[in-house]
Amino acid sequence: MSPLYRSTPARLTAPATTKLPRLALYALLLAYIVAGLFMRDPWKSDDLIGMATMLDNAREGGQAWLLPRIGDMAHAQNGPLSAWAGGLFAVLFGGWLGEVTAARLPNILWFLLCAAGLWYGAYLIGRRPEAQPLALPFGGEPNERDYGRMIADAALLLLLATAGILIHVHETGIVPALLACNALAFYGLTRMLDKPLNGAIFLGLGLAGACLARGLPGVLPLLLALPFIFRPGCLLWHRLKWLALGLAIAALPVIAWLLAASAQGARGEYWIDSWLQWNLDYYGLPTFKGSIGGLRDLSWFLWPTWPLAALAISRWRGWYNAPHIAIALGLLAAGLLSLLVVPTPGELDFIALVVPAAALAAFSLPTLRRGIVNTLDWFAVMCFSLTAVTVWLGWIALHLGWPPKIAHNIARQTTGFDPSMDWLPTLLAILISLGWVALLRWRFKARPTALWRGTILSAGGLATTWLLLVLLWLPAIDYARSYRAVSAELAQTAAREIGPGECIRAVNLGTSQRAAFYVFDKQSFSYDSRCNFVLVQTSRSAMEEGRAPHADAQHVLWEGARAADRHELFRLLRLR
Repeated sequence: MSPLYRSTPARLTAPATTKLPRLALYALLLAYIVAGLFMRDPWKSDDLIGMATMLDNAREGGQAWLLPRIGDMAHAQNGPLSAWAGGLFAVLFGGWLGEVTAARLPNILWFLLCAAGLWYGAYLIGRRPEAQPLALPFGGEPNERDYGRMIADAALLLLLATAGILIHVHETGIVPALLACNALAFYGLTRMLDKPLNGAIFLGLGLAGACLARGLPGVLPLLLALPFIFRPGCLLWHRLKWLALGLAIAALPVIAWLLAASAQGARGEYWIDSWLQWNLDYYGLPTFKGSIGGLRDLSWFLWPTWPLAALAISRWRGWYNAPHIAIALGLLAAGLLSLLVVPTPGELDFIALVVPAAALAAFSLPTLRRGIVNTLDWFAVMCFSLTAVTVWLGWIALHLGWPPKIAHNIARQTTGFDPSMDWLPTLLAILISLGWVALLRWRFKARPTALWRGTILSAGGLATTWLLLVLLWLPAIDYARSYRAVSAELAQTAAREIGPGECIRAVNLGTSQRAAFYVFDKQSFSYDSRCNFVLVQTSRSAMEEGRAPHADAQHVLWEGARAADRHELFRLLRLR
């Protein structure tokens, strides 16, 4: 072992690396991603916007594949990668499964790619000699392969337990693709240690994908990490020529897309100029309020990985040049550094931290004492048992009206919703709850020694809560967040009142709402000021106070809103 490294802080015996049953792991992965992905409408806002760009590709073709848009609106933000994947699947399978369902299929592929990239990356650095636990005087320490597999399993389970990504990986936005590309870059960096050509290829693909998914905000954290990782003293310092190859591989598809998009005439030049301006405008000096809010949001977004990642950084001090710490820590540090140039950091900016935080957190586990591990286990038990009970309690209040205060609050959020009990989802929810109880019984009665026992509780607890929400609450949530009904009303009115050759101009219409009308009924709105018809998005309070655009219009063809929304209001007017 290199003299640069101190005595390893990892203390572990072979039984602690007992193999996690593969069938259980695969079942957990499948249940996690499939539940809540299908059999519902796209929701506000990233879900709807992403779906609209995908369906625009499938419906319109041509320039839409190079210049993402929503009907007549150029969506010059982020990048085309998610729209390409969703649009392709909508073309291939839309006639069989339906456009919306088919466009969601790439989420499964993105998630599996993310899981594979993180698992294999953590495995490669976990089995290296620098990461191995202390050799015991009379033997009994795990071998390199078992130890690396245990680290990889723990990292993957911690990814599943990360609270902030739960909703996003089930949306048709850019997050699933961005997560996958970050994991691919992480794997490329770890692979470069022993197979530099393969590593350079995967790193290049990850960088290119991150840029095509979200532009400069998506790829900047990865680029900032490279000087931290390829620095003197680290093993990757001797792979600089392969890093150059990876950067060249990353640049090729991005440049090819920009050139092809710019060649689309005036519309292409306008789109690219707007996209470049959006990338530049995204950055600025941080604000105090934005930074404090971002720090607060980050603490729950990365729960429970960030405390364990902080422990790993502390316990492995003196090992910062070792690959198992240097790579993940470099990515994490660069992700945090990139937040300092964003005025108001949000959840999309936290995505770059998810993979390295999970990898670092896994390396904290072999350094923890049994008492700390048991405390973390008890916290996971209490936390997720409470969330499961809360889901059931809310469901009882929705259907039975008890407790009355909770029932009243739910009724305010689901005005007009008529709950009906479906016995099959209810029965499945009961079985899943019993499965959680069985997992707890196994943990505290069998007293397993495997180090992944705590992470399986966190991942299983979050998955249990999510499955209960999907089975018991999906109809109510879909009712409260879907624009299907209001879009159908507008489409019927427009078909009846607006003749051929006439157009509708939108006023104050949000991007999410524009996407909703396009997804559900293929409605698109013009920017031509000569349109005789205007669709106004306003609020009920603005109408009462006379602040809404065209509040005094005499020809109101239609007014509508989601039944569960007490503020938002749409009005279709004839002005002339």
